[in-house]
Amino acid sequence: MKIATYSKEGSVSVGLLTGEGLIDIVSAWGGSDPPGSVIEILERGTACMAKLLAIEEFGAEPIPLDSVKLLAPIPRPGKILALAGNYVEHIKEAGMKLGLSASPSLTTVPRPFIMPATAVANPGDEIPWPVYSETIDYEIELAAVIGQKAKTVPVEKALSIIAGYTIVNDVSARTVTFKKNRAKRPWDEFYDWLNGKWADNFCPMGPYLLTADEIGDVQKLDMKLTVNGEVRQNANTSQMTHTVAQIVSFMSHLMTLEPGDIIATGTPSGVGLATGNYLKAGDRIEA
Repeated sequence: MKIATYSKEGSVSVGLLTGEGLIDIVSAWGGSDPPGSVIEILERGTACMAKLLAIEEFGAEPIPLDSVKLLAPIPRPGKILALAGNYVEHIKEAGMKLGLSASPSLTTVPRPFIMPATAVANPGDEIPWPVYSETIDYEIELAAVIGQKAKTVPVEKALSIIAGYTIVNDVSARTVTFKKNRAKRPWDEFYDWLNGKWADNFCPMGPYLLTADEIGDVQKLDMKLTVNGEVRQNANTSQMTHTVAQIVSFMSHLMTLEPGDIIATGTPSGVGLATGNYLKAGDRIEA
């Protein structure tokens, strides 16, 4: 299923995307207490998912897609977790600048960081240029959406706690203007890099949650990002250093994962940091 959050005439609701349009879940629920958000759908578990499958098959007349605006499927996640340097070629192209190894091995562990919920943007939204940077970059990433509360999950069971997947663009400020006249301290460059991840709308997400049962092999997915129609990133999830299962398991050992948490799994090569081809005002990014 393709589960979406959308707005229509000022109201926000949840729906199922089909080949004919969008089925509003609330109106098609056929009873009391319909779920009002994707997180609520995930929190209700397998029984709710089963009802959505029935709605998809026998539901109401779809709404034309051109009459709604698709929003980020999880507009305000409890947690947005992301990974630094999880694709071999990306590590090689930018490794020295990021302080990452040029030869990743299976003996390493993922390098996660967290982003604020205010970074989430809807598909098609403008990304405000942050006042503290002059150099903005793009990063296509596959994102796993957690479907159940979980802690210390082994790798072999990690995929079972994922409800589905979506796409994020981990927009990144590569330079910061507040470095001028700053006293030098250890780790400044790392924190400058980290601060470049947190601006408003720096995590465009969507356009829907694709349930895990429809994804096939998550380590065999093609990824492509274009800027104004020009291909900048073109890769496959098979090139990850750490698999989705390994990432989710590792995160669950660091903290409790909850329904609706987003785990972005890293970006492949082709970013502006390596090519010098950064974003400009007015650019259109598609992932």
